[in-house]
Amino acid sequence: MIKLIALIIISLNTFKLVAQPNKNDSKLIIDLINLDFKSIELNLNNKSYNSFDRHILLLKNLLKNNGQLNSKDSISYTNFYKSNFKKKDDLVEILNNLINGYYFLLNKKNGKRAFIHFNRAYNSAKNLKNNELQKLSIISILNIYIKQPIQTIKTYKPYLSELNNLKVSSNDSIIFDIYKSKLLSTTFPLDKDYFVYADKLKKIRNTGLSLAYQTILLDQLGAVYRIKGNIINSKKHLDTAYFYFKKIVSLDNNTFNRNYKFNAYLEIAHLEALKGNSSISKQKLKNALKYINKSDTLHSLFNFERWKTYYVHKILNENDSAFYSLDKAFVLSAQMNLHKNTREIAELNVELNTAEKEKQILLEQQKNKQQKNLIIGSILFIILGGTIATLALQNSKRKRELAEQQKEIETQKNLTLLKEQEITTINAMVEGQEKERKRVAEDLHDNLGSVLATLKLHFENLKINREKKKINQEELFNKTESLIDEAYLKVRRIAHAKNAGVIANQGLLIAIQMMAEKISSADKIKIDVIDFGLDKRLENNLEISVFRIIQELVTNIIKHAAAKNATINIAAYKKNLNIIIEDNGKGFDVSKLNNKHGMGINSIKTRVEHLKGTFNIDSTIGKGSSIIIDIPIS
Repeated sequence: MIKLIALIIISLNTFKLVAQPNKNDSKLIIDLINLDFKSIELNLNNKSYNSFDRHILLLKNLLKNNGQLNSKDSISYTNFYKSNFKKKDDLVEILNNLINGYYFLLNKKNGKRAFIHFNRAYNSAKNLKNNELQKLSIISILNIYIKQPIQTIKTYKPYLSELNNLKVSSNDSIIFDIYKSKLLSTTFPLDKDYFVYADKLKKIRNTGLSLAYQTILLDQLGAVYRIKGNIINSKKHLDTAYFYFKKIVSLDNNTFNRNYKFNAYLEIAHLEALKGNSSISKQKLKNALKYINKSDTLHSLFNFERWKTYYVHKILNENDSAFYSLDKAFVLSAQMNLHKNTREIAELNVELNTAEKEKQILLEQQKNKQQKNLIIGSILFIILGGTIATLALQNSKRKRELAEQQKEIETQKNLTLLKEQEITTINAMVEGQEKERKRVAEDLHDNLGSVLATLKLHFENLKINREKKKINQEELFNKTESLIDEAYLKVRRIAHAKNAGVIANQGLLIAIQMMAEKISSADKIKIDVIDFGLDKRLENNLEISVFRIIQELVTNIIKHAAAKNATINIAAYKKNLNIIIEDNGKGFDVSKLNNKHGMGINSIKTRVEHLKGTFNIDSTIGKGSSIIIDIPIS
């Protein structure tokens, strides 16, 4: 019954579905971010446009033409703007706001209105969790700040940080560097990172940027070196600036390049004035007029006269011409303000008319909503009245069923708990047995292995001595018998699970010395023990662990090194135990050391790490080996 109510409510209300771009739409948005106009045109060629495609195309034309719309685009924009108050798909709504924003920024020079639309686009893209549209919106907001002549870093820093967070590709990183450099050039005081970013921009000139971004990059590099040259009076930097501006004026005469060519000719005129070339400087000014912004002539002429005043006539000491140009700039400024006020009043009228229409639509929607709510309320009252009785009857039955189920669940829980306890007990027993097996295996390997290795040496000596008679045969038999006894005692101690013997009774140093003495007595290898600072006993478990480690390393030398001499250096200082074991044997290639788990070098290394120590090997083939161990002691 509840499901039936939900179905009726859903059928009477229309829910907005969150639109997500398909793969091709995402590609078009990425191309807009990269200003790759050619790729957009190829993707939309020979295709029947839907609403999304038409908006992409109009936005592409706005960016490509720097707001200088042709007659066809102007008509498209006018029709588009008149229909702007109608509700649209989420993605198209975001593009709507971006188109409006760029129209106001590039065509109307109204940064405030542009920001409102760009900010709406950004918030909508953020709600959709659309990374590409968020980037495009943030870049659009940053373009407003780039248009400002002077600002502080605080004004644009949050948006620049957001663009940095949205980077996912190498192209995104390059675009971020370009925007940071352009923004730093308008920041007061001029940030030292500005010139650092200039060097970064110089290194990315030959990357796979679109032609539009290549133009922007050239313009920014020229501006950087012109500012740098003016600050430190460097001819070298001014010549570099001249090189980049000449690159711009040699570009194709497409609409995107027009504005950059206009600025480049003004910059070249300024650089020629600095050189004292009056006639060339004025010729470059005339060239600039060929690329004036046709959709905003007043603003372009104002910049032109202002530039002539400060960067040409003033530098050439042509005071009369400078005064004349400054006067013209003031007149153009007044005309711009008048034009701006008239335009803002007209735009305000459009806004008021649009607001009135939206108000009427809202009233109609509210009226329809009230009627719909009345119908929904009546239907719900009838349905709820019919279901209350049914639910009341079913409630007592469900309570009985729930009580029985709860009782069964409690019984099942108790059985499960008993089983879990039984499993935990079994696991603990198995784990204890495994630990004991491991301990016995390690004791046999570490403790008994060394004795058996020494015993083997004695037997080899007995075999050799039987023929050559170099050593007292009786003495050799006695030593061998002593080692057999010791091996028996060690097996007996392991069987009784006791850590007794020399270490427990007399300490680590004496145990090591005795082990070295026994091994040396076989006359196969001589082992010296050098100690320092071991005046006091260490903690018993630590002494046992260290002894086993040294014992295993010495066993490895006997088995594998074919050494004649070995040295055990052991020293305690500054709360550290330092052990160096060296031999003059055949050595080995450390890089080819077997990395499999076992009771060899890797097992020793694991024990040292368990003691929070460090383990290092230095070995050269034919020159022996050195093993250095550092273990912290309290």
